[in-house]
Amino acid sequence: MPTLVSKEAPDFKANAVMPDGSFKEIKISDYRGKYVVLFFYPLDFTFVCPTEIISFSEKIADFDSRNTQVLGVSIDSHFSHLAWRNTDRKKGGLGDIKYPLVADLDKSIARAYDVLFNDAIAFRGLFLIDKNGIVQHQLINNLPLGRNVDEALRVVDALQHHEEHGEVCPANWQKGDDAMKPGPKESQEYFKKKY
Repeated sequence: MPTLVSKEAPDFKANAVMPDGSFKEIKISDYRGKYVVLFFYPLDFTFVCPTEIISFSEKIADFDSRNTQVLGVSIDSHFSHLAWRNTDRKKGGLGDIKYPLVADLDKSIARAYDVLFNDAIAFRGLFLIDKNGIVQHQLINNLPLGRNVDEALRVVDALQHHEEHGEVCPANWQKGDDAMKPGPKESQEYFKKKY
């Protein structure tokens, strides 16, 4: 599976269900100037998927404060997305979701991001796209493995820290932690504090 990291995010044009429940045709390039967390999930009306979709929605203020747009994508139609949103959460539905859910009925977006499994449904792919449309991070889980939304936020923080300060972020770095200056001599400052 080839990586998209460091490459321009494949653009697409597709129908989406917007946070207000309306339908709108959107493109990934509409969001240039913002960071984008683009995540794929296998199917509407399934089991792990609503937990991820709702978790992203519950953290939307955190993404907004980081100038980051969240977009969810599956191979279902926008009509199916809307029906799932209109289903009560206690019955496995989504309820109100605070970001667009994109319809990929022809599977072209999943193919472009190389997450299509058996030409049928998408793996749980997640891509962090920077303000210039370049993929900076990708993570692909198999179908039964749900993602950690806090980790997606952490990676956004790490990218933004690097862009602002030129420092690199070590293992388990969290916003507010020390980062390190890249270079054999420069990094010693971090290592002396840490170890």
